[in-house]
Amino acid sequence: MTARSLIARLGRQEELNFLLTNRIPRRLVTRFMGWFSRIEQPLVRDASIAVWRLFSELELSDARDPRFASVHECFTRRLKDGARPVDADPAVLVSPCDAIVGASGRVDGVELIQAKGLFYALDELLDDPELASLHRNGCYVTLRLSSDMYHRFHAPHACRVLQVTHVPGDAWNVNPAALKRVEKLFCKNERAVIRTQLEAGHVVTLVPVAAILVAGIRLHFLDALAHAARRERQVFACDAALGKGEEMGWFEHGSTMLVFAPEGFALCDNVFPGRLIRVGEPLMRLP
Repeated sequence: MTARSLIARLGRQEELNFLLTNRIPRRLVTRFMGWFSRIEQPLVRDASIAVWRLFSELELSDARDPRFASVHECFTRRLKDGARPVDADPAVLVSPCDAIVGASGRVDGVELIQAKGLFYALDELLDDPELASLHRNGCYVTLRLSSDMYHRFHAPHACRVLQVTHVPGDAWNVNPAALKRVEKLFCKNERAVIRTQLEAGHVVTLVPVAAILVAGIRLHFLDALAHAARRERQVFACDAALGKGEEMGWFEHGSTMLVFAPEGFALCDNVFPGRLIRVGEPLMRLP
């Protein structure tokens, strides 16, 4: 299959996926999948993973333990040591997750691109005007995880986590077909706003965005769970020190990670829309 035909096929699958997943009760289906994926029954597990493989490029050879008690354990699998080398250059901010690069570049004031012809405001996404002002005219990257990818995310640099804000919301699909149709999609979906500070003082913000079939966002340094059942905005003060590449938490299914840095940061040459990037690879350069 040629690259062009593969892209066309993926495009058709995403269109169908959008039509199917956004015409059903998203919250109800998400809660059901959260329950179903945890069933520890070999026939259910094996049949589910077999169906999953039919519709994805699921690759488990780098899993630390290829034996899974449930589909959920497969979704949230850990990797073998050394499977994701982390760029040690202190002048480089690395990718926090495996993903496909989406819209990225310079924030225009506080406005940035969701998809061609669609924009959203940083202060609306972060739900924190003071934090949004720190990223005014800064640099951003949209990182989209597909269902078959490694779902854990890591610190992009040595940093301290200062605050986490859980913003409740919807569970729209976040694939390209949805991003082209649903205005301000990231601002509508449930998300966690993770404010970090690098050793040099720069504030870098990570925003994992939940989506349909995502049962939750887990953070190692915070006992509270950013969970779909919680309907109120919550702010948690933190003081967690993380090394570069250290695991921060995980999605319980594929979704999107948004990364924001202040003015002066720049995208690395390997970061452009459509590129597959992995944990630890260069993402941005510090000023």
